[in-house]
Amino acid sequence: MAQTALKMDERYTWDDYRTWPEGERWELIDGVAYAMAPSPVSEHQDISSELHSRMHPFFKGKKGKLFAAPMDVHLSEEDIVQPDLMVVCDPSQIRRHIEGPPALVVEIASPGSARHDRVVKTELYARFGIKEYWIVTPFPSMVEILWLQGERYVFWKGFSHEDVLTSPGFPDLRIELAEVFELALQQHAGELTLAKEGPAHYKTC
Repeated sequence: MAQTALKMDERYTWDDYRTWPEGERWELIDGVAYAMAPSPVSEHQDISSELHSRMHPFFKGKKGKLFAAPMDVHLSEEDIVQPDLMVVCDPSQIRRHIEGPPALVVEIASPGSARHDRVVKTELYARFGIKEYWIVTPFPSMVEILWLQGERYVFWKGFSHEDVLTSPGFPDLRIELAEVFELALQQHAGELTLAKEGPAHYKTC
């Protein structure tokens, strides 16, 4: 979800955040407020819905609880985020918001949020010990799974729309991605082209 505008040039806390109008959506990272897009594009919403519909039956009745945005995650007094999807395994974390790091977070990236999701949030989620982080790109359609090793993420595996997604933290979870990305692929039909180049020619000295 795109996060570009900053709320003035100050630092804010959880107490400040809770006084802001409910119709506004913000995230705090290191006390800096990032505005979230009020209405995600259709492919973003569709991917979120499709992932949720496939993950929900897996986690139903299990220790892990699946949540979808908007849901506040209170990581610290200056760090509050709203991942697109998340799994919480500790029931004591579930209040009117989520208190502390989920076991798994999913962010659906857009051109406007790519740097934020891949740089800012990757560092943030690693710092607070979120074990598993999925970065979902609508087009080119793929899911990249990062797995926390010590204090840093390592790239665990990537999946395209032709693959069945598996998870390092939840080994029995399997998601066929063809239908998850169906709308995004339809909307971007014709954008992929196959480039065929001839052999390179080099001059010798």
